[in-house]
Amino acid sequence: MNVSVVIATKDRAELLDAALASLRGQSGAPPFDIVVVDNGSRDRTPAIAREHGVSYVFVAEPNRGKARNAGVAHATGELIVFVDDDVVTPPHFVAAHARAHEAEDIPLAVSGPIVNVPASAERPAPTAANASRAFFVTCNVSLRRAIFEAAGGFDETFDRYGWEDTELGVRLRARGVRRRFVWDAYLWHIKPPTPEALEDALGKAIEKARMAAQFVRKIPTTRVKLATGAYGFNLARARLLAPPLLQPLYAGLATSRRLPSVVASIARGLLLDSVYTEELDRQLNRGS
Repeated sequence: MNVSVVIATKDRAELLDAALASLRGQSGAPPFDIVVVDNGSRDRTPAIAREHGVSYVFVAEPNRGKARNAGVAHATGELIVFVDDDVVTPPHFVAAHARAHEAEDIPLAVSGPIVNVPASAERPAPTAANASRAFFVTCNVSLRRAIFEAAGGFDETFDRYGWEDTELGVRLRARGVRRRFVWDAYLWHIKPPTPEALEDALGKAIEKARMAAQFVRKIPTTRVKLATGAYGFNLARARLLAPPLLQPLYAGLATSRRLPSVVASIARGLLLDSVYTEELDRQLNRGS
């Protein structure tokens, strides 16, 4: 079957360059094309796409679901493989996804190990620690185009950070799509040891909480509530262990250069947890 690899990206030209170089080095794969969806970049992303000779689509509005829908609309393959822009794929990656779908005549969402590495040059083999039960994560997942279109694609009202792929996965599962985890379909996900700026992480936490509340309102199942943390015990836990009153303290500890890194890391986690659950609680109460 023909395959299309769809990558949504924004302002990460250097990482995209490495991802595209690895995809162009595939071997043993069926015919495939690559679609880069530029979700409003201001860097060299268009030039990188041209240098690699891949299809290029521009979507100005910051919306991951809309960007990926546009990528699928532009793609030519019967099988769609989603990867992120900060990955490197081994030469057999596309072939592994294609084989998994050809082996079974049932609707599948195929995923593989996501091996986090600090730099693209580090490429360890996957281990048991890289196993995952996630149903649909766009860093590394594939499905037939007809199944994607029948489900209606990504819900573009999820227009902020978080949950748009999980929400589509819930709908796919409801339509009888089954999950297959294929060890050969692994990739390396570049996660630098230095965390992103705290301000950026806090912004994502707030956006993710708002999208979580929207997810729960749309599909108010126990599975969704557990996935998003939108259930009583978790919200009560956060109020006790990471109350909003302590957020300034956590922020100070997280950004202190005097403290051991482990202490700053714990404080950062508590701060992000507090901000996420506070906003989630607020949004859920607003919608009730």
